[in-house]
Amino acid sequence: MNPAVSFGLVAGKRFPAKELLPYIIAQVIGGIAGAGVLYVIAAGKAGFDLSGGFASNGYAAHSPGGYSLGNL
Repeated sequence: MNPAVSFGLVAGKRFPAKELLPYIIAQVIGGIAGAGVLYVIAAGKAGFDLSGGFASNGYAAHSPGGYSLGNL
């Protein structure tokens, strides 16, 4: 889940409002920790460079593998 979904659940009265802030903080910390783990794993590859499309998705110039839209 993400903070926007959590907020929507509170707005829809499906999640207690008093638990929203700690839940969002935990989600953000978890996201940062997950990104850190991905960075550590990817940084172990020879030639790794953040500007080379790390954790990107897309096609053509925005694809780490250079895939065109037709290859999807």
